[in-house]
Amino acid sequence: MVVLKNGVPQPNEWVRLADDATPPDGAKVIVTFERWQAERESLRQRNSAIGVSLKSDQSPLLLADDLDRVSLVALEFPKFTDGRSFSYARVLRDRLGYRGEIRAVGQVLRDQYLFMLRVGIDTIEPPAEKRVEGYAEALTEFSVFYQPTNDHRETALRLRHGLNKSTASAAA
Repeated sequence: MVVLKNGVPQPNEWVRLADDATPPDGAKVIVTFERWQAERESLRQRNSAIGVSLKSDQSPLLLADDLDRVSLVALEFPKFTDGRSFSYARVLRDRLGYRGEIRAVGQVLRDQYLFMLRVGIDTIEPPAEKRVEGYAEALTEFSVFYQPTNDHRETALRLRHGLNKSTASAAA
């Protein structure tokens, strides 16, 4: 399976682990939040990267004390009308200061891809039946944005009023 990391197709280096499966030695594994809770200490002692998958009804605040040991947080998008994981990505980046990989899995739509990157999601697992090229094309469709996000692009309002970062720096 191919994943898209910041718009570039890459091989998926992570293995999703069923709750009853034994972790393969040396492999980067993604476990469910329930398994993380049950086996936290033994999983933390592994010498390989660990990721935790959160369902759309599981807040990343549940992982706040463990984010220093988690290399990847996979946020599930169960259907396109469920946008909680967009908010969870912002919470991870802006409120919790998480700098590891945030991955979107599930119903990841091409039309939502640009906004996923803007809220802090690094990687997506596009559905197998979707053209990966279409997702990369989606990144070029908009050049001006109304909403400020953690990608630090200038908003339409700031551009309209000539309040770009260089102007603000010169005025200070």
